[in-house]
Amino acid sequence: MRHGAPERQTKDRAPTLSFQPSTLDPVGGGPSVTLEQNLAAVRERMAAACRRAGRPAGSARLVAVSKTHPGEVVAAVVALGVDAIGENRVQEAAVKRRHVPRGTPWHLVGPLQRNKARLALDTFDLVESVDRIEIADRLELLLAPENRILPVFIEVNIGEEPQKSGVLPEGAEALAGHVLARCPHLRLGGLMCIPPYDPNPERSRPHFVRLRELAKRLAPRLGLDQLELSMGMSEDFEVAIEEGADWVRVGRALFGERGG
Repeated sequence: MRHGAPERQTKDRAPTLSFQPSTLDPVGGGPSVTLEQNLAAVRERMAAACRRAGRPAGSARLVAVSKTHPGEVVAAVVALGVDAIGENRVQEAAVKRRHVPRGTPWHLVGPLQRNKARLALDTFDLVESVDRIEIADRLELLLAPENRILPVFIEVNIGEEPQKSGVLPEGAEALAGHVLARCPHLRLGGLMCIPPYDPNPERSRPHFVRLRELAKRLAPRLGLDQLELSMGMSEDFEVAIEEGADWVRVGRALFGERGG
């Protein structure tokens, strides 16, 4: 399976950075902690988790989730080197992406509404939060005239929390089957989850195991070699890697507390 997502060309010309990433003002964690140091620490923790799990170095990839941090901070982390940028809000991402150098794919990791689908397609290279047939069909309708292929993940409500988006685990196969059969311009690549919040990362482990086992069960039934796993955030990404995450979505551990 091809990893990541193709770079999408835009007409906007990215501005030249006017600062060196290594001297960026601190974004959290104390007056001496820079974004560069945060990224190095996260990378080392990821590498250590891979070693504990007996996985090759670099087999887990990093989505830097910038949320409300400004475009200049996103540009800095892109310059330092991450595997993808993640955003929760379509409109906010659309504004920021115009001011960030091209070359790093952008993932939508937050819920997608039908009325934001067009803007999402103009902004993102991969949508991790397809959680219902209605959204899959809307994306397909918009992609077909352009003959464009969009990589997507299915978001699974792995903790079955009523307040959260995501298809329930028992509905994941039907949704995945619909995407494969009825949405030829969507390339199904994996499953994503956000487990119930708990400050103890070990409490997330059973949910990560459940998503991994769901992916292992579904892939052959859907005729796929594998389904990648996007799971784990700042609190629990090391546990997620130990349980097989291909992508981890890290915000606060990189950027500090977000404003707004």
